[in-house]
Amino acid sequence: MKTRVIVGQRVKDFLDSLAPQPRRALWRGIKGLASDNGDIRRLEGELASYWRLRVGQMRVVYLLRAEKGERQIVCFFADYRATVYEVLQQLLASDLLSELKER
Repeated sequence: MKTRVIVGQRVKDFLDSLAPQPRRALWRGIKGLASDNGDIRRLEGELASYWRLRVGQMRVVYLLRAEKGERQIVCFFADYRATVYEVLQQLLASDLLSELKER
């Protein structure tokens, strides 16, 4: 099955805010998701339907789905470890990530 990595606007905005070296490291990590490379772990508790990629102190949160015979990795949120999970829970609680459900 072919794998496609989809990078959402929030992740792109976070990448744009980074200095060149961490930006390159994070892009390499995101590209590695297509072949299941990297420090990947399923989240727990209320976030159990999502996965995370760890690159240093940064985290990318994504979900897996299959559509038309294609495995899709949808990277929809990224931030530093200190805040990523708290902010993600707030966004999910306020339904600001409803665009994921609509796709």
